[in-house]
Amino acid sequence: MTYSLQLYSVRKPLEEDLAGTIARVAELGFTKVEPYNFVATADALAEAFKEHGITAPSGHAPLLNADQDEIFAAANKLGITTVIDPYISAENWQKAEDIQKTAAGLNAAAKKGAEYGVRVGYHNHAWELESKINGTTALEYFETLLDPELVLEVDTYWVSVGGANAVDILTNLGERVKYIHIKDGPLNNDTSAQLPAGQGEVPIWDVIGAAKSLEVGVVEFDDYAGDIFDGIAQSLEFLNAGKA
Repeated sequence: MTYSLQLYSVRKPLEEDLAGTIARVAELGFTKVEPYNFVATADALAEAFKEHGITAPSGHAPLLNADQDEIFAAANKLGITTVIDPYISAENWQKAEDIQKTAAGLNAAAKKGAEYGVRVGYHNHAWELESKINGTTALEYFETLLDPELVLEVDTYWVSVGGANAVDILTNLGERVKYIHIKDGPLNNDTSAQLPAGQGEVPIWDVIGAAKSLEVGVVEFDDYAGDIFDGIAQSLEFLNAGKA
């Protein structure tokens, strides 16, 4: 199993010292990362990645409200082969027709991405699970509208906060799921209460086992009350000591 770090977890240190933060992430044992909003920092990230032997299989970018050519060109510069839209707000998940528009937008983005050799995906929060369409979750309905080449990055923490069973959702979404976000905590909206993997209420190994087509497990903290580098180190240690 390959593990990566979502760099949003270390966004504050990254803003203060990009090169030093990437160096520290590498020292902790990560060889892969998942950048966010990487267009603006692509040159500096590329330099730091090269220096520290880091690769970025995936990255987050707002595909539906930014210049897609810029995003895919920056992805090429960083070696990112899957660009994932990380956030489409809750009001867009309440009606079938709105979800259809989102799916159509991402299907179009995937066609453009293919011109750059880049795959497109989507990452959920809680509201895609809280909303129901035709008796199923909005996320599962959305998946049925996507072209075959699109992938999903399931944030298993937010799936649980949204009231769904993460193992069931991963099972139902099947081969579409190529990435998951691995985070832990008390399964509520208090992001500062999130914990290193294995210390909260998420059944981490069950979740990983349910993602049968998983390519990368991405460690992430939306926030953390302690020292973030210590938190991510504890998560990686737990995962490396485990059975997946």
